[in-house]
Amino acid sequence: MTLFADVLSVGLATAVASLPVVTVPAALSSACAVLRGAGEGQPATAGRYFAVLRRRLRAGDLVAGVIALAGVLLCAADLALAGAGLPGAPLFAVVAGAIGAAATVVGLRACARPESLTDWPAAVRAAAWDAVHDAGGSGLVLLALVTAALCAWMLLPLAFLTPGPLALALTAVHVRRTGTSKS
Repeated sequence: MTLFADVLSVGLATAVASLPVVTVPAALSSACAVLRGAGEGQPATAGRYFAVLRRRLRAGDLVAGVIALAGVLLCAADLALAGAGLPGAPLFAVVAGAIGAAATVVGLRACARPESLTDWPAAVRAAAWDAVHDAGGSGLVLLALVTAALCAWMLLPLAFLTPGPLALALTAVHVRRTGTSKS
């Protein structure tokens, strides 16, 4: 029960840190780092979360957030154009959705990697490799994201708690892939 309470407190802290939108990758990456530390005997508290976030919030994290936001907006615009009835729209919508899902999986897996605390490009490269070579883990990441979105959609106050279980799921997929919580 302690880990469950810690996950919820880290999730609430992550939701608060994500409110500026461009801080979402840094906030989720910090949550994954704190929860990964719980597997190594470190406390997984909101206080430790904010300490990790303060130490690591830098220009590279904000650039990662801007890139993630631009990707989401581009995918939404593409899907809106496909819904407008352009020729070839059904195929375009499927392709755009698949590219968006793949980019989302890579981005979420990058947040779970330890490299994301210091080097986003290395984390993204490693996450892309993981996404291709661990299709089961990528499916689990998508399932965790869909579950978090459905929970938030069904009961809006849960939107402020879902980042914690999502970060726990991302961390678990990464630990499942590497076999140890120290990688």
